[in-house]
Amino acid sequence: MGTAYRNTESAALCRKLGYTFRRPELLRQALTHRSHSIPHNERLEFLGDAVLNCAVAGLIFHHFPDLSEGSLSRIRANLVNQKMLAELAQTLELGKLIRFGEGELKSGGDKRPSILADALEAVIGAIYLDAGFEQAEKTVENLFIPSLGELNTHALGKDPKTLLQEYLQSRKLALPRYAVVATRGEAHQQQFQVECVISRPQIRTLGEGTSRRSAEQHAARQAYEQLQSH
Repeated sequence: MGTAYRNTESAALCRKLGYTFRRPELLRQALTHRSHSIPHNERLEFLGDAVLNCAVAGLIFHHFPDLSEGSLSRIRANLVNQKMLAELAQTLELGKLIRFGEGELKSGGDKRPSILADALEAVIGAIYLDAGFEQAEKTVENLFIPSLGELNTHALGKDPKTLLQEYLQSRKLALPRYAVVATRGEAHQQQFQVECVISRPQIRTLGEGTSRRSAEQHAARQAYEQLQSH
């Protein structure tokens, strides 16, 4: 990948972040996977993880003034996890910018959630080193504030079966029925298929999992999502 292309893409990344590096070498390191060369981004990832957790804690503390410590902890866990960070990294198109060794690139490293999440943490660590905590905090706020509006604080920390039951009970509707409709595989590697049936409104979903419980949760999640869209 040419230098001119990388410079253009890096400039685009800085615009998305709302921050331009005074020391571009820090951004370069943050976007260098260990399979490529030294210095790579693992130390910056360590630093960025700590900065990110602190910044998000401050953000949700002020954004949700009436929530308890337990609820705030669940919100932070919902925001600062591999899935969320990888999605943000994809939005920023970090996969195009990370420098990989040839083998890692061929194996799809630029799309691997763990690598994308680590790279985003490294970028935040690099911003902290380049400009201090206040700027890193501002960048984190820009990244995460859109997600706050999508959070269902009532649902945080509750499993799908509980959410579905509470939803139906609050509307005085009959509770769902679960039934195993199929099992596949050897005894030590079974796959269960469970049906979730709600009589009113009429909803029928199928869930799969490596245990009956996980299959029920999967079916309940689909039923709950359907109810939300009614």
